[in-house]
Amino acid sequence: MMLDVTSAPTTTSSLAPYDAVLLLSFGGPEKPEDVLPFMRNVTRGKGIPEERLIEVSQHYALFGGKSPINDQNRALIAALRDELDERELDVPIFWGNRNWEPFTDAALQSLRDAGHQRVLAVVTSAYGSFSGCRQYREHLAASLRELGAADTDPTGDQGTAGVRVDKLRHYFNNPGFVRANADAVIEAYVALAEQTGTPVTALLSEAPLLFVTHSIPLAMEAGSGARRPSYVTQHQEVAREVAALVAERFGVAPEHTLAFCSRSGPPQQPWLEPDINDVLTERAGAGVRSVVMSPIGFVSDHMEVAFDLDTEAMATARDLGITAVRAGSASTRTPFVSGLVDMIVERAARERGEDVEPVTVGDLGPWPDRCAAGCCFQRAGQDTGIPATAGSDQVGRDDAGRDDTQETTTR
Repeated sequence: MMLDVTSAPTTTSSLAPYDAVLLLSFGGPEKPEDVLPFMRNVTRGKGIPEERLIEVSQHYALFGGKSPINDQNRALIAALRDELDERELDVPIFWGNRNWEPFTDAALQSLRDAGHQRVLAVVTSAYGSFSGCRQYREHLAASLRELGAADTDPTGDQGTAGVRVDKLRHYFNNPGFVRANADAVIEAYVALAEQTGTPVTALLSEAPLLFVTHSIPLAMEAGSGARRPSYVTQHQEVAREVAALVAERFGVAPEHTLAFCSRSGPPQQPWLEPDINDVLTERAGAGVRSVVMSPIGFVSDHMEVAFDLDTEAMATARDLGITAVRAGSASTRTPFVSGLVDMIVERAARERGEDVEPVTVGDLGPWPDRCAAGCCFQRAGQDTGIPATAGSDQVGRDDAGRDDTQETTTR
């Protein structure tokens, strides 16, 4: 499969030292016969019984056996290409997935074959957690080992893989990501006003804003917060900033809360709550008759949004007599795409030794360019024992210059 979706390599660029960008994503099936093999890839080593995979695969059957995520990644690549071209940044964009074609190892092979040596990976996960960060970094390291990198050198810094991959820092508090989500929420309240015949300013006082993200195990939540503000804290920050922009637009702040979706795993394993369906039930019992749901935990409208929100949660709302509008995701909205390219440009400048301050909104500040030791483990303080790229194994000072002296158990 041809994975270079843009132009040929260039020898000079204002993105130097980077000579290519890699969009790194989760992946999804493209046709019905892909579904079970894809799900086996996702759950490999987790002990999930085959009958459970068959049950969950029926979610994909509702959408013709195809996940929307790959088409959404194609659209994001095209939008990034346009933004890079607008800024006369002539670097190619490659694409690799963890769990389905085009796979990351093939993308890295294509990068190396095309002569690229220094690559910046943009992961389609805005927040820091094991599943949104460390797991991708471990996956990158494994893919680089397939190209010849030693276990002690997963980034290929010594030339053993022929290509080095860095990872763009988390972008949940990038102004463009927040602005894109706020614009989507504003549009949703306008749509809700049209449906209900109620002025937007009145709706903002009576129709709560329900932010939704993917649930994770409580142990993973603790791991995400061992070195930095946790996964939940990151989402709460975005929720506050988005709600503030909505209030700035309409003069009234919506009441908002954070809910979760897509819980999996054994029933005895605690995951983040409350589930969005439980929140809808609770709000209906309190007399709420309209809501806006905003999927701030998701970059685009992939399967968790299409099934868990647009199918299940919307059905719950209808059954409860609630009029619900689901806001769009950041997707290919101009502020989000522009913000990502701003971050790519910033990172390249810092790699060249320039003093460029990362731009964020809110109070949490920027995450470091290289993940700190002990950051984003599956469980706090418990190293997976699996090498990972784009991070530090040294306790000391991280790349953003902040103190990073908490003791960890990393290798």
